[in-house]
Amino acid sequence: MIKPKGQAALGFIFVTLLVDVMGFGIIIPVLPKLIAHLIHGSISDAAPYAGLLAFAYATMQFFCSPIIGNLSDKFGRRPVLLSSLFGFGIDYLFLAFAPTIWWLFVGRIIAGITGASFTTASAYIADISTPEKRAANFGLVGVAFGLGFILGPAIGGVLGTYNVRYPFLASAALALLNVAYGYFILPESLSKENRRPLDLKRCSPWGSLIQLSKYKAVIGLAFSLFLVYFAVQSVQSVWTFFTIEKFHWTNATVGWSLALVGLLVAAVQGGLIRVIIPKIGQERSIWIGLLLYTAGLILFAFASKSWMMFAFLVPYCLGGIAGPALQGYMSNHVPANEQGELQGGLTSLVSLSTIFGPLVMTWSFHYFTKPGAPFQFAGAPFVIGAVLMLASALLAIRSFKRN
Repeated sequence: MIKPKGQAALGFIFVTLLVDVMGFGIIIPVLPKLIAHLIHGSISDAAPYAGLLAFAYATMQFFCSPIIGNLSDKFGRRPVLLSSLFGFGIDYLFLAFAPTIWWLFVGRIIAGITGASFTTASAYIADISTPEKRAANFGLVGVAFGLGFILGPAIGGVLGTYNVRYPFLASAALALLNVAYGYFILPESLSKENRRPLDLKRCSPWGSLIQLSKYKAVIGLAFSLFLVYFAVQSVQSVWTFFTIEKFHWTNATVGWSLALVGLLVAAVQGGLIRVIIPKIGQERSIWIGLLLYTAGLILFAFASKSWMMFAFLVPYCLGGIAGPALQGYMSNHVPANEQGELQGGLTSLVSLSTIFGPLVMTWSFHYFTKPGAPFQFAGAPFVIGAVLMLASALLAIRSFKRN
């Protein structure tokens, strides 16, 4: 299952990611209203700013993630992971005390530079896992994501009813406490014999992507992953705006809906994939999951009642079997001393999708909800996401046949 002494380390990384996701989840229900307050506009007006904030974060992450991944291959996972978490703590403080919209951009840029903790955490999991169990252990990332989204948005929704800035203060506290936890508890996972010298040429995002191309089994699925993360921006960037605009949800209702997302993701990633992936294999898990994602997005787009959004989360979240299968498939085709570079390259690819994804999704939402639109259709971003997800499934199937 896990390499010797790795069980405890996997528990440490799980708690670290759980607290990190909780901090992120806490702010989601209230971010649209904070933006609307700072720009003195409507929810529809706030959506493009949310896309630009995501653009600023993803752009910096795109250029810095390969550096983070290569630094972790050189110096180890632990110091890089702690630095990333500290950057998020500073980001949340900027968001909490922002007097103008531009402070939000400063905070997001800082977080993008330090890099997401998931890059190094994924390499950490690869370090301590045997090849046959990597897919299942990568699923723990999804469990942390799921549980974090059960607790985070629920807490954020409640805190947001008192003051729209309280959730950001709570997120900052969690992130900084997580740094302290990791400093005293988290062990190093990368042995010295598996470390490699820092190569500046491989630290560029383009160089990192080029490195991916040398693995024939990886490159096609890497582009499929790019389309997946582009597509899911329709949910990640627009869910709160969509439900507030169409169904007039409160902060608390948005928080509870995201808590349900977390519960479903935790069930799928923590339990279902450990049964499904060994039973039907990684390839089938990938394309079936992508088709379930597609169905869920179409259902969101045409939901006419508030309760439908909760019901349609089931097929959408079942699509989560695809992610760990993709990660495990690609990780098994890369040497041990290049896992950090692989995860850095994949994060760069994901960041590239999140540079443009939020812009496309939030601007399409704004265009079809603003006064004077050709027709009112708040679900337009979900339709775009469904088309991209279907394309990803077809590309994955084609890649398997070529391999």
